[in-house]
Amino acid sequence: MPQPKLVAVGDNCLDAYLSNGLLTVGGNALNVAAQWRRNGWAARYFGAVGEDPEGDVVLAELAGVGLSPKDVERLSGDTAVTLLRDESGDRKFLHESFGVGENYMPAPEHYAVIAGADWVHLGTNANEDLVRRLVADHVPFSIDVSTKHLALPLDGVPMLFASGPDDVDQPVEPLLCALRAAGARQVVLTCGRRGSYFDDGTDVVHAPATLVDVVDTCGAGDSFIATFLTSFHFDGLRASEALHKASIAAAQTCTHLGGFPQKPRPIPEWLPTKYAGFITDAQEA
Repeated sequence: MPQPKLVAVGDNCLDAYLSNGLLTVGGNALNVAAQWRRNGWAARYFGAVGEDPEGDVVLAELAGVGLSPKDVERLSGDTAVTLLRDESGDRKFLHESFGVGENYMPAPEHYAVIAGADWVHLGTNANEDLVRRLVADHVPFSIDVSTKHLALPLDGVPMLFASGPDDVDQPVEPLLCALRAAGARQVVLTCGRRGSYFDDGTDVVHAPATLVDVVDTCGAGDSFIATFLTSFHFDGLRASEALHKASIAAAQTCTHLGGFPQKPRPIPEWLPTKYAGFITDAQEA
């Protein structure tokens, strides 16, 4: 049997860790595609970067994990950048710029590839018109709505990934019900140390989290998504088994810097200079 064609569409960024002076490449959609490639799946990534040095860094890292830079559009403007400070393995966001990738709509020739895929994953802050078009064209796809649960049109969306409460005293059912009431057919909720939940409208399945000593939580959710999708849709695992396997993948990602294994780069001198105003404001806050 031929391998399924997997496509991730949307956000990419540079994560600049100001605490240790290191830079990694990430973004939900890019991380998902990179994890698929690392695990031997035929995956492509479509997104946009600016015509700037930051875009050069993103494209170089893409090529390093087997994704084609030719699938990435270069647009006039800035590449997305996130300025972070590490606090005991947790990320404190000082500034987040979505750059030219915000509200990204693939070029027609790229959409033709996307529409013919066996599964498509849209990263955070997806384009509303793209969501509606994929639903209308009956493309099998998922969206990460962790940052804004109900901001997108969700009617007819095959699968959602969202972050939920990690406090055991706070019920997950209201959020699951709200996402399904908005039109999502299946919902996966990740709740940190509390574990994860899968709701298909018939039953709610839970799997515990896999605990590790955390180096960096960046990209853990993206590894979870990449692993769950292939395990559940193509490896034939039950929801509980796929949740468990995805939990292990997410935990492994927490043991290194960045959303997928890469050699962190020193932050180049031009980047703090470019964002000096944001860094000063964050330090004074």
